[in-house]
Amino acid sequence: MTDSNSVTVSRSASWLSAARAAIIFILLCGGLYPLLVTTAGKVMFPHQAFGSMIIVDDTVVGSELVGQPFKAPKYFHGRPSAADYDPFSVGGSNYAASNPDLRTRVAEDSASIAQREGLDPGSIPVDLLSASGSGIDPHISPESAIVQAERVAKARGIPASRVNKLIERYTEGPTLSVFGQPRINVLRINLALDGKELND
Repeated sequence: MTDSNSVTVSRSASWLSAARAAIIFILLCGGLYPLLVTTAGKVMFPHQAFGSMIIVDDTVVGSELVGQPFKAPKYFHGRPSAADYDPFSVGGSNYAASNPDLRTRVAEDSASIAQREGLDPGSIPVDLLSASGSGIDPHISPESAIVQAERVAKARGIPASRVNKLIERYTEGPTLSVFGQPRINVLRINLALDGKELND
């Protein structure tokens, strides 16, 4: 009888210890740790923590991290988007390279870009034809900007040299000089074309 009571008490103590440990770890990992990390992020990296917003004249015009569609001839155009640049529907088309729908879309885009920019279809930079995995990539390669420079300059009635200088100025190097490729934020360079002062 005593042994049975001892076993029952022992099991109850084990369950109690397990419950206490679970509650402590839930509070630590589900509450305290996220709160500390979020607070530290806001203090040390306020711009990034609040979405890397781009502000012009005290108005948020977009985010450095989320691409926007630009269609007017006076602007640089970004990459194709399978998500229609919707940050709430991020994702790629998941089409394989052999998919006929993808081939058709690329062929149509290639013909359209070649006509718009006065290029041979074979010289179009690949990022102007390929959608990103997220569907909201805000960048293009410097090469993609260069092939659009003449059209942008003509639409704005400014020298192409001025547009090319902006391309050089807004070309970002690889992150930490190691990760990624040189790139240009499309929203930032288009705002610069409009003469907007950026505050972020």
